Amino acid sequence: MRDIDIINACTDLGVAVDGARLGPDELTKYLRGRNLRGIYRLYSDGENKEREKDNKKKNLEKLNIFNEALYNTVLDIIDRNNFPLTLGGDHSLVIASALASINRNKSLGIIWVDAHGDYNTFETTITGNIHGLPLAAIDGYEKKFLTDFHNGNYYNPKNTVVVGGRDIDPLEIENLKDAGVTVFTTEEIHQRGMNAVMEDAIKIACDGTEGMHISYDLDVIDPEVCPGVSVPAIDGINLEEAYQAIDEIIKHKDKLKSLDLVEYNPLRDIDNKTKVIARTILKSLINNI
Repeated sequence: MRDIDIINACTDLGVAVDGARLGPDELTKYLRGRNLRGIYRLYSDGENKEREKDNKKKNLEKLNIFNEALYNTVLDIIDRNNFPLTLGGDHSLVIASALASINRNKSLGIIWVDAHGDYNTFETTITGNIHGLPLAAIDGYEKKFLTDFHNGNYYNPKNTVVVGGRDIDPLEIENLKDAGVTVFTTEEIHQRGMNAVMEDAIKIACDGTEGMHISYDLDVIDPEVCPGVSVPAIDGINLEEAYQAIDEIIKHKDKLKSLDLVEYNPLRDIDNKTKVIARTILKSLINNI
């Protein structure tokens, strides 16, 4: 077992919907774990949050300030030989957490467990919400304006895998194809089983690399089961499949260098359904990796 530091990355600047910034603190209330060493808390400046759909760079300056602080926090955790587990917050924060990990590990693959591809560019984005761009930024496909604080390698699209994709913009699909990212859809998970899909995803991510970064977005789960997310997408994976993905990650924990659990939005939750799921996932991770 590794010593784990959790970073509560409390921001929702990457999405017009409010609430995801409240998620991390909700999930870590009274949290215990024998290998949990500390909980860091970072808060973004949410005053005068920009929401205009036509503004393709909404909250960019504030988000970059937050991400630079998160990036340096993750670097410090890795330098102390602890495992960084970042809780969001919206998915744009992973630009910082994932790039910090590859800064120290040099060559990593990445598995993006998400209903969305998050592979837009500032030219292809429809909403202008930056949480629709982070995987493209992490791969260096859309790094301008978003990664100036990073001074290391980017992830290779050939070692990049989206698991659970189903709500992906048409131009974003073209970006994913152009870059060479592997996408396993929700339908394929239902057909083949989550265990088989995750085994393939891990092989791709770890092919010729030092290991992998995992970013788990709760909106991959069907909103009927898991409603407390900012951008729900119908026809998602079921709860058994959601936990099977975590089991596969734990099974391959020797290859795991860093992990995110993001997009829990307490303001959208119903009867704490999503909170219970997210806490179950979080406890499983801190007790088994």
